Amino acid sequence: MAPYRYLEEYNIDITNEVKDHFSKIVDDIGEDVTREGLLKTPERAAKAMLFLTQGYKQDAEEILRSAMFAESYDDMVIIKDIEMYSLCEHHMLPFFGKAHIAYIPNGHIVGLSKIPRVVDVFARRLQVQERLTHDILECINNTLKPKGVAVVIEASHMCMMMRGVQKQNSVTTTSGFRGQFEKIETRNEFLKLIGSNLS
Repeated sequence: MAPYRYLEEYNIDITNEVKDHFSKIVDDIGEDVTREGLLKTPERAAKAMLFLTQGYKQDAEEILRSAMFAESYDDMVIIKDIEMYSLCEHHMLPFFGKAHIAYIPNGHIVGLSKIPRVVDVFARRLQVQERLTHDILECINNTLKPKGVAVVIEASHMCMMMRGVQKQNSVTTTSGFRGQFEKIETRNEFLKLIGSNLS
């Protein structure tokens, strides 16, 4: 059996068009696009941008529907510390951190890997953290139709760290709750569990 290979596929026409834009940007900021170290930079930047925005071509609800299973379990399911990387739509600089997600099944559970995949679909778009939180929450709520959903995202924003106010240690937290998580006791249980080191 052949070893696992990770492949990225790109539409050549779109890649070349984005590459031309990056080449012009490099030139416009005063760099020499023919310098050896920059010869392949526009192409690399184009591929990176297409990878980081591939969520526009993915269907998060379909990802969840592909792995839904009938199950009578009706207690809280938590997936915490999901690594998350996105691009701020205001400056196109990265923001990154962790997502903590819980749901209470209502006749169906979903494959555990699908929740992080949903996070990636919405994170790999131009985003603001507030909308990212809402997108994930509504996707899970509308597709699984659980008794409740909770989403908390903690992230650091390079647009605040590298430029502007240049505050390197600030962390932004956003949250959203639906169904049973709107009850204070259920919400508090979730918040306590994501703050605990259970391992």
